[in-house]
Amino acid sequence: MDGLRAVNVYAIETEDGLTLVDGGWALDASRKQLDESLASIGRTVSDITRFLVTHAHRDHYTQAVTIRREVGSHVSLGLGDRGNLDVVRGGSGSDPTLAQIRRAGAAEVAAGWQEAMGGQVPDPSMWEYPDTWLDGDHQLTVGTRTIDAVSTPGHTQGHFVFADLAAGLLFAGDHVLPTITPSIGFEPAYADQPLGDFLGSLAKVRAMPDLRLLPAHGDVTASSHTRIDELVAHHDERLALCLASVLAGRTTAYAVAGDLPWTRHERHLDELDVFNSALASMETMAHLELLAARGSITSTDDGGVNAYAPR
Repeated sequence: MDGLRAVNVYAIETEDGLTLVDGGWALDASRKQLDESLASIGRTVSDITRFLVTHAHRDHYTQAVTIRREVGSHVSLGLGDRGNLDVVRGGSGSDPTLAQIRRAGAAEVAAGWQEAMGGQVPDPSMWEYPDTWLDGDHQLTVGTRTIDAVSTPGHTQGHFVFADLAAGLLFAGDHVLPTITPSIGFEPAYADQPLGDFLGSLAKVRAMPDLRLLPAHGDVTASSHTRIDELVAHHDERLALCLASVLAGRTTAYAVAGDLPWTRHERHLDELDVFNSALASMETMAHLELLAARGSITSTDDGGVNAYAPR
């Protein structure tokens, strides 16, 4: 559905066993790959004593809690993601994403989303609460290493990155990805200003030393600073394009999204499938809400749809 091909999971060896940064997705193929990868370093899942999970998305969190039930590993997760787990575990049957898609003015996309996703009930066993909630910036001891746990809301409200400053490493999760920008505004419990949060978190990590970037997707690269600068420039450009679209008379996030290029191939919104059309609409809404917060445009509620106009 989302085109995901791989998730990077990092193993830190300690005298007490392995600490894994992220756990992967609880799928048969993912578990097979994890078992084979651990075997290549002479380890098994029984050696995993701890998971430091960057955020509560299924491709990072669900395999960690599944393995915890099997071998008793300790799982840590950012406190800001508790609201997301509460929604997923609530079992109400309602999909909070639908309301956000409609708020973006994308009624047809919402209908397609409901048809595609209707009836899917999350398995609560994959969304159990962690053993420890990470709250605010602090340091963790991982074997002989001191790891800085840094709160980086944006992709999700509870996202954390983990920095080993002595070794010059940044375990960046989805906060800083080497070739794409993470989705903004797509989580069960929505933030008021997800893009503002994300840019603030980028500034926080940019203020740290330049570190080797170990992302959750894609290749390891040499410089966190270089990629953060590229991400900030990307969103500056998107904000400018969104503002120009509103000034040209577009009034909803969905209409603005239709003026923007999508993916590295610069596709039109009409070329995207339902899942990615929904993400595009919600991410555009996040950009527009930040422009409104900055006073560049106005945002009003028009019958459950956010309506935008030049200030």
